[in-house]
Amino acid sequence: MNTETMRIARIFLTEADHQLNEIMQYFHDSGHISGATAYRGIEGYGLSRQMHDSSLIDLSFDLPITVEFFDQSNNVLSVIKH
Repeated sequence: MNTETMRIARIFLTEADHQLNEIMQYFHDSGHISGATAYRGIEGYGLSRQMHDSSLIDLSFDLPITVEFFDQSNNVLSVIKH
Protein backbone atom coordinates (compact mmCIF):
# COMPACT_ATOMS: atom_id res chain seq x y z
CA MET A 1 0.00 0.00 0.00
CA ASN A 2 1.34 3.43 -0.94
CA THR A 3 0.97 6.20 1.60
CA GLU A 4 1.41 9.92 1.22
CA THR A 5 1.63 12.55 3.93
CA MET A 6 -1.19 15.07 3.72
CA ARG A 7 -1.98 18.21 5.68
CA ILE A 8 -5.49 18.99 6.92
CA ALA A 9 -6.66 22.51 7.70
CA ARG A 10 -9.93 23.97 8.97
CA ILE A 11 -11.64 27.30 8.45
CA PHE A 12 -14.27 28.42 10.92
CA LEU A 13 -16.96 30.86 9.82
CA THR A 14 -20.68 31.46 10.16
CA GLU A 15 -23.53 31.39 7.68
CA ALA A 16 -23.82 35.17 8.05
CA ASP A 17 -20.32 35.58 6.60
CA HIS A 18 -21.64 34.48 3.17
CA GLN A 19 -18.18 33.22 2.16
CA LEU A 20 -18.73 29.48 1.88
CA ASN A 21 -19.40 29.32 -1.86
CA GLU A 22 -16.46 31.60 -2.63
CA ILE A 23 -14.10 29.52 -0.49
CA MET A 24 -15.21 26.20 -1.96
CA GLN A 25 -15.03 27.58 -5.52
CA TYR A 26 -11.48 28.83 -4.87
CA PHE A 27 -10.41 25.43 -3.50
CA HIS A 28 -11.82 23.69 -6.56
CA ASP A 29 -10.83 26.06 -9.37
CA SER A 30 -7.72 27.97 -8.29
CA GLY A 31 -6.32 26.17 -5.26
CA HIS A 32 -6.58 22.70 -6.82
CA ILE A 33 -7.19 21.26 -3.36
CA SER A 34 -7.56 17.46 -3.34
CA GLY A 35 -10.68 17.50 -1.18
CA ALA A 36 -12.85 19.75 0.96
CA THR A 37 -15.97 19.31 3.08
CA ALA A 38 -18.20 21.90 4.74
CA TYR A 39 -19.99 21.05 7.98
CA ARG A 40 -22.95 23.10 9.19
CA GLY A 41 -23.29 23.25 12.95
CA ILE A 42 -26.64 22.69 14.58
CA GLU A 43 -25.77 24.92 17.51
CA GLY A 44 -22.94 27.20 18.51
CA TYR A 45 -21.70 30.56 19.74
CA GLY A 46 -18.75 32.81 19.05
CA LEU A 47 -17.10 35.94 20.41
CA SER A 48 -20.49 37.59 20.96
CA ARG A 49 -21.35 34.71 23.32
CA GLN A 50 -24.85 34.68 21.78
CA MET A 51 -26.19 31.15 21.30
CA HIS A 52 -27.43 30.20 17.83
CA ASP A 53 -29.34 27.01 17.09
CA SER A 54 -31.29 25.43 14.28
CA SER A 55 -34.64 25.01 16.00
CA LEU A 56 -37.71 25.16 13.78
CA ILE A 57 -39.25 27.92 15.90
CA ASP A 58 -36.32 30.30 15.52
CA LEU A 59 -34.61 29.61 12.18
CA SER A 60 -31.12 31.02 12.56
CA PHE A 61 -29.04 31.90 9.53
CA ASP A 62 -25.92 32.55 11.57
CA LEU A 63 -24.96 29.00 12.51
CA PRO A 64 -21.32 27.88 12.60
CA ILE A 65 -19.73 26.36 9.51
CA THR A 66 -16.46 24.45 9.50
CA VAL A 67 -14.67 23.91 6.19
CA GLU A 68 -12.07 21.15 6.30
CA PHE A 69 -9.67 20.63 3.41
CA PHE A 70 -6.63 18.51 2.69
CA ASP A 71 -3.80 18.22 0.22
CA GLN A 72 -0.03 18.02 0.14
CA SER A 73 1.50 20.25 2.79
CA ASN A 74 2.94 22.87 0.44
CA ASN A 75 -0.38 23.29 -1.40
CA VAL A 76 -2.36 23.68 1.85
CA LEU A 77 0.11 26.28 3.12
CA SER A 78 -0.10 28.16 -0.18
CA VAL A 79 -3.91 28.25 -0.03
CA ILE A 80 -3.84 29.42 3.61
CA LYS A 81 -1.41 32.18 2.69
CA HIS A 82 -3.76 33.33 -0.10
